[in-house]
Amino acid sequence: MPDGPSKLPDVYVIDGVAPEINAYAMAKYSRSALSMRESLREMDGQKAEKFLNTFYFQYGHRSIADLAHLSIAIERLSILAAIEVADETRWDGQERSTRYQEFRRSSFVTPPEAAGNAEYTAAIDRLFASYEQLSPQVASWLEGEHARPDAMTVEAYRRTLRARAFDVSRYLLPLATATSLGQIVSARTLEQQISRLLSSPWGECRQVGIALKQAASAPGAVPTLVKYTDPSAYREQSRVALAECAATLFAGVEPDSTPGVNLVMPQTLASEIAASLLYAHCHHSYRQILAAVEELPAARREEIIALGTQHRGAHDELAREFQAGAPFQFDILMDVGGFRDLHRHRRCVQLHQDFTFRHGYETPNALAACGSAAVYHDAMQSAGRWAATQPSAVASYGLPLGYYKRSLFKMDWAEAAYIAELRTGPAGHFSYRAAAWAMFEALRERHPALAHNLRVTDPRLPSDPFQR
Repeated sequence: MPDGPSKLPDVYVIDGVAPEINAYAMAKYSRSALSMRESLREMDGQKAEKFLNTFYFQYGHRSIADLAHLSIAIERLSILAAIEVADETRWDGQERSTRYQEFRRSSFVTPPEAAGNAEYTAAIDRLFASYEQLSPQVASWLEGEHARPDAMTVEAYRRTLRARAFDVSRYLLPLATATSLGQIVSARTLEQQISRLLSSPWGECRQVGIALKQAASAPGAVPTLVKYTDPSAYREQSRVALAECAATLFAGVEPDSTPGVNLVMPQTLASEIAASLLYAHCHHSYRQILAAVEELPAARREEIIALGTQHRGAHDELAREFQAGAPFQFDILMDVGGFRDLHRHRRCVQLHQDFTFRHGYETPNALAACGSAAVYHDAMQSAGRWAATQPSAVASYGLPLGYYKRSLFKMDWAEAAYIAELRTGPAGHFSYRAAAWAMFEALRERHPALAHNLRVTDPRLPSDPFQR
């Protein structure tokens, strides 16, 4: 028994240490009796590099890279590329908000595929012109509908209604819109992110991957941990094989373009994995894909699953599609703007289909009320007509945020409850509030006793526009 009162543990913040040296010191805990202070005093960059080369690359202790973190800013990228950058399960970051900032002066990004394309520039300019026209119209209408509360300053009143106007006008912003984001990521997540971006079919995303690798290779960053980061042959070859399979299986089958949320449960784990592997390579609903897969002979399903592994290298983790077995699987067809808000939820498995004009677009209710519906429809339909004349890699950048996109979200009860409670709140955007409410209704239908305890807000009820 120790004598005297017990002492608090020794806790201290480590500051001003290069990420790789910090990772080295943390990893030493499992292989040395030295304290953190002692480890930091006895090491230098060369020791850290030698240690990481041995244990990270030769022995495959990839968790070491979880111990090195970088704060990174990425600016002047498109919304399309920002969505791709943020598509990591272990990701912490923030992107510039289309709800609270005006994007009139943001301009747009021209991807390599559209270089020298005058029609591309004209199409994007038309959407920005409509955005600039719509924002003040909606804001003016809102001021006429909602008097300023006595306790609210004129500045706060106008700022709040301007943000509510952006909730509507942002539907006209194209995916080419220039944005920025910041992220705080581990070297392990960064390594996976860079490899994924370098393997992207989008030229801009490949450029972002190159820029990230260069930034992370600078002295004081994590040069050792990213020096072997290359495009993923596993990802690239699997994409080709699965796209060919999906094209064959769904030839002549029209995709379901009904917007909304569907809770769909596969019959077997094998059916789920096969359907998940095909999901990103077509525009059909999850229900359609599962039905087609479940009608196949077992041997054919196994062949599809084999396509997801046959190009896997010695150090490749299984593709995200193999993260199967979640009890709640929501197939969601909603506007791209609302999808971006749900995309931030990381404690789930997300699979995404390509951007497309084929499912149509959302029309906010406020447009008819403020007399701006004609401007909106003209702009959206003009974008669709232009897109039909362009290669898909170019057309996607001209896709306004109001067009529908399909994504599959797989999760457990706690995450489904969290999304339902958070995203139905009255301060939220009307688009994702509707999607979260539909998720809640699906949960309530299946598990009424459990759903009864959730703290959700029905978005169909009147709400205070000044409640944030």
